[in-house]
Amino acid sequence: MLASKEPLDREQSMTGEPVRIGLIGFGAWGRFHAQAITQTRGACLGAICSRSRENAEAARTAYPGVPVYDSYAKMLREQPLDAVAVVLPSYLHAEVGVAALEQGLNVLMEKPLATSMADCRRLLEAAGRSGKLLAVGHELRCSSLWGTVKTLIEEQKIGRPQYVLVELSRRPYRLGTDGWRYDRNRVGSWILEEPIHFFDLARWYLASEGEPQSVYAVANSRQDDPQLHDNVGAVVRFSGGAFAVIAHTLAAFEHHQTVKVAGTGGAIWASWSGQMDRTFEPHFQLRWSDGNQIHTLPIDRPAGEVFELNEQYVRFVQVIRGQGKLVADGLDGLWAVAMCLAAERSVGTGTPVALELPAIE
Repeated sequence: MLASKEPLDREQSMTGEPVRIGLIGFGAWGRFHAQAITQTRGACLGAICSRSRENAEAARTAYPGVPVYDSYAKMLREQPLDAVAVVLPSYLHAEVGVAALEQGLNVLMEKPLATSMADCRRLLEAAGRSGKLLAVGHELRCSSLWGTVKTLIEEQKIGRPQYVLVELSRRPYRLGTDGWRYDRNRVGSWILEEPIHFFDLARWYLASEGEPQSVYAVANSRQDDPQLHDNVGAVVRFSGGAFAVIAHTLAAFEHHQTVKVAGTGGAIWASWSGQMDRTFEPHFQLRWSDGNQIHTLPIDRPAGEVFELNEQYVRFVQVIRGQGKLVADGLDGLWAVAMCLAAERSVGTGTPVALELPAIE
């Protein structure tokens, strides 16, 4: 079931020609991207690219007035676009993102930014040369639920944050088109696939405590490829003394996420549950304590990635029009990848791995 196709009404200031967004990738998540683009005031779906014949036909059926291509290079040459959204298997992100930036287009890149630090650096350098936006799809930052956690921290409701736990228990991953998500050469790693969101949330929540300094991680797997980790636990230490714990399992059922934050003057507990990650009928709550009284906060908008994706496009279009700033930019994407790759190395070595980002020209 997909959400209503009524346009989002939060963009009252959109004037002039719509921002034309090309969508590269029309798999299961790409279809949600297409819908989110068409729901966003001030934006339109300018073109779709899919190498899969089946997905291309589905795109033509769903959006009969939109040009559909089987070559992203041809689409970039022929269509007068303002931006592209890249919703492809992870190993293709750098190639396609650099090409779009060099074509003078703003880019919204699904996470991970890329599967290697070298490719992340290529993307950031291409964005710097082009002067165009490089946004990364860490849409949990747009969440009414997880965003309220950030607001409570920034308002110092719990004093200085010292500890963050982000935990997810869920069913196994979908295969992805042609099974790419179960191919390590194409997915990179499963830590890059979903726990990357939680590493990003931890860094976002602990922004006042400096940047991450090291990662120590353990993992194991039920898979034939033991480097595709079903179960992951990681500790991230920050320069200010705070630390975060990331816990993730694919060996469970349904989709249940928890965030807990402890500070010098209180604590926060937020939770989200659904039959699936892309449900339109989630259950969620947020409670916090100032050390004396426990407060339950109402959340005014639904929470979940299908809702957060819509909000991400609203904000992306705003920034293209010169309003506000990106939810997560290329540097945020680089940090998230760096933490995940450090976790992978730590699993292999059994020791903490120090974090040091490469210089970007």
